[in-house]
Amino acid sequence: MPSTKKIKLDLQDHSWSSRQLNTLRLHLSRPDALVQLAFLGLFTGVITGGVIVLFRILVEEIQSGLLTGSSSNYEALSVEARFLYPVIGSVIIALIFHFFSKGIHVLGVARVIERMAFHQGYLSLRGFFLQFFGAAAAIISGHSVGREGPNVFLGAASSSLVGQFLGLPNNSIRTLVGCGTAGGIAASFDTPLAGVIFALEVVMMEYTLVSFMPIILAAGSATSVSIFAFGNHPAFIIPEIQQGALIELPLVIILGLLAGVLSAFFIDLLKSVAHRSRKLGFSTKLLISGILVGFIAMIEPGVMGIGYDTVSQTLAGGVVLNALLILLICKLLATAASIGLGIPGGVIGPALFLGACLGGVFALLIRLLLPELEIDSGFYSLLGMGAVMGASLQAPLAALTAMMELTHSPQIIMPGMIAIVTANLTASEFFRKKSLFVSMLEANEMNIYTSPITQTLRRIGVGSIMNKALVQVAQEIKPENVKQLLSENPEWLLIADKDHQYDQLMPAVDLVNYMERQQDKAQSTESVEQEGINLLEIPAKRLSVVPIHLQATLEEALAELDKHNVNVLYVERMNTPGIMHIYGVLTRKQIESAYQFK
Repeated sequence: MPSTKKIKLDLQDHSWSSRQLNTLRLHLSRPDALVQLAFLGLFTGVITGGVIVLFRILVEEIQSGLLTGSSSNYEALSVEARFLYPVIGSVIIALIFHFFSKGIHVLGVARVIERMAFHQGYLSLRGFFLQFFGAAAAIISGHSVGREGPNVFLGAASSSLVGQFLGLPNNSIRTLVGCGTAGGIAASFDTPLAGVIFALEVVMMEYTLVSFMPIILAAGSATSVSIFAFGNHPAFIIPEIQQGALIELPLVIILGLLAGVLSAFFIDLLKSVAHRSRKLGFSTKLLISGILVGFIAMIEPGVMGIGYDTVSQTLAGGVVLNALLILLICKLLATAASIGLGIPGGVIGPALFLGACLGGVFALLIRLLLPELEIDSGFYSLLGMGAVMGASLQAPLAALTAMMELTHSPQIIMPGMIAIVTANLTASEFFRKKSLFVSMLEANEMNIYTSPITQTLRRIGVGSIMNKALVQVAQEIKPENVKQLLSENPEWLLIADKDHQYDQLMPAVDLVNYMERQQDKAQSTESVEQEGINLLEIPAKRLSVVPIHLQATLEEALAELDKHNVNVLYVERMNTPGIMHIYGVLTRKQIESAYQFK
């Protein structure tokens, strides 16, 4: 029989550590738990940095054993090997997913966005290992993918799993996913600020102080771990950039227009490939991808792998015009064949590659047409990288920040802003394109956009606004126990039926009024003491009620109210195995008040 004692947060049968963890959970359910989230951000950033270091070591060590000269020297492979590597990689990935995926096929940044939109940022350990080994196989075998997308997923999954392990509220788990995202980008390029902006701009899709602070700490700590492991070496070797004169600003705008056109075509191509191939079996798509990339690699081996060495050569002006044009076309096709057909790799690296090639081609053409300008091809390659990244990912601020951090040149900001904004406007307004990640999700018939009200509700946990003045009580009670029952002035009585199930809620004041009426009646009629009181039969207001977990956000609570057509929830959590603890009551009116005043 359920106890009639008022449930408190610090239950007597809890250990000290359990009480402290419960206190932390309730505090994190608030939208302003800044200090606690800051410490968690720092912690998850270190974990993310460690995971990224392990992933990079695995990939580069195997590449060094398979390739001669360097870990990215695919050009040294024979023509036959260039074809076989992607095909064998596709077979390995297909086997991994066939035996272990259990239906998980979409990974990378798109998967993180989808889990944030529909599943409160919950990512699984299975997905973590699929991404870790699947992306490693894809990069090693020379598929045209980047490591940034996998790094984002690995960081987000690591942070999400920490939150799930601790049983933290879902609103704080969402923030931890942002921390892992920032850490993944930051550790990839040693660009902590770009990681912060990317997490807020692309994954969380909002800027709030409570998420900004922990994400900054996560990006910084992840970068520190990466620098400790690999040294402070940039992802790209960027020579000293010679910024053009103001007379070159029209050229910067033209490059931005071209980058917007290329980004729109890139997005449309990836979305079209993903949409047209959605009815094929996953293993079939992977095999087709391997064959297509293999054929392209036979023509141009520079498209294989993440291609950072080729990007560095382009930035240094060491690639001739014809070679850049071939690289641009082949990389575009190879990336569409890899990402569009489901290879678990990233798309940020290929976007940077395409932008660098586009900028290099543009600069070399201008040199031919206007040799008197003596423009720096590296400068335009860098602008192209930022413009294509910003336009294809619809993340202009993240792209601009990455350019500045990569070059350590504040003077790149003004021309970078012009090129990136022009490219973004061209892709989004003229061609009506959404980001690559959103487009890939839409190709799989997923719509991830939410209203401002929903975003507000996601930031608040049920534990922060629930009414704790609650008493659990049996359906039948004795009159002499009523005084003890009401001794702590509860507002609500949660009534257990004969099967010990809670589905009725009654205002405590109704029981008080009933007892007063019975007392007056007894005094006037001098009747004998009343027998047991059935709380489901006395005159009172009773509300149907269903449970909601303490981890839930107000968005989930509102959905549960609508699903069961009720107006009240009781908040529960299993803190002790086999024993469910009830914390409070949440009404629809409380939820509406929460988002109206935030």
